[in-house]
Amino acid sequence: MFDGFETALVDVGETTIFIRRKGSGQPLLLLHGFPQTHVMWHRAAPMLAADFTVICADLRGYGASGKPPSTHDHAPYAKGVMARDMIRMMEKQGFPRFSVAGHDRGARVGYRLALDHPDRVERLALLDIIPTSEAFRRADVRFALAFWPWSLLAQPEPLPERLIHADPAAVVDDALRQWGSDQASFPPEVRAAYIDALRDPDAVHAICEEYRAAATIDCARDSEDRRAGHRISCPTLVLWSSGSALDTWYEAVGGPLGIWRQWATEVTGRPIAGGHFFAEQNAEQTVGELRAFFMPSPRAGGEMDEAPT
Repeated sequence: MFDGFETALVDVGETTIFIRRKGSGQPLLLLHGFPQTHVMWHRAAPMLAADFTVICADLRGYGASGKPPSTHDHAPYAKGVMARDMIRMMEKQGFPRFSVAGHDRGARVGYRLALDHPDRVERLALLDIIPTSEAFRRADVRFALAFWPWSLLAQPEPLPERLIHADPAAVVDDALRQWGSDQASFPPEVRAAYIDALRDPDAVHAICEEYRAAATIDCARDSEDRRAGHRISCPTLVLWSSGSALDTWYEAVGGPLGIWRQWATEVTGRPIAGGHFFAEQNAEQTVGELRAFFMPSPRAGGEMDEAPT
C-alpha cells in the first residue's frame, strides 16, 4: 500500500514514533484518527508524495509507535504531549518547520501543534473535526449516540479496555459502518490492519487514556486558550464530510467554518463527498484540496519556497 516509502522508528525521548516517508518537496506531516493508524493515508499519501516530502506517523499509543505508561491524570496522552512528539520527530527528519494535515484525533494533535508551536507549523489542514472543547460544549443526545468513543473510551479503566479487547473487529466494523458511506473503500488488508492494532492490550489502554485526556486536560487547555485569546495564526484549511453531523448540526453558527473562524485567523474550507473517512473513501478529491492548499506559492521574482534542510 505504500510502495517506495521508507520506514523508521524515531526516538523522540519519551517514546518512539513509527513513520513512513517518501518524496522530496515541502514537508507534509499526515496524522490519523481512531480506530485507525497511519494506514488511513494509504490512498492519499502516494499521490501527495509526488509533490511533497510526505511523512505518515502513528500517534503515540497507536499502531507501531510506542505506548508509554500513563499516569492517574492521563497527562502522557494529552494532545500537547502528542504534539511535542511530532515536533521532535520532524526535527530528526530535518524539518524544524512543516505543514500538517490531520484527521479526527490526528487533527486534534494538529491544532494543538499550531497553538503551542506557531513557529513550527507552516500550514494546517483539519479533517472532519471541530475543537474538542466546542464538541463537548455543544454535545447533545445526537452526539452521545453517534460518537460513542467520546464517552465510552473516556470512562475509568478497565471497562472500555475490556470491551474493546472482547471484540476489536466489532469496534472497527461499527466505526466503518456508522461513519463511512462506502464499505468498498476499506479493502480487507486495511480493515485487518486496524483490527490487528486493537489486539494489543497496551495500545487499547493508551487509546483510552488519550480519550480520557481529551475529556480533561485537552478540554481545559482549549478553554484556557479561548479565555486568553490565543488563535491559530497559520493558514488553516477545514474539510468535513458532506451531509454529515458536522455539515448539519452547527448551521446556526456558520457550520465548521464559523466555529473554526473563532479559533484561527485565516480559515478556508468546504465539505467533501464521502463519510467521515473521506481521505480513504474519496482520496482523489481530498488530495486535490490538500495539494491546492499546501503547494508552495511563488515568491517575488518567480522563486519558489524550498523545503528546510
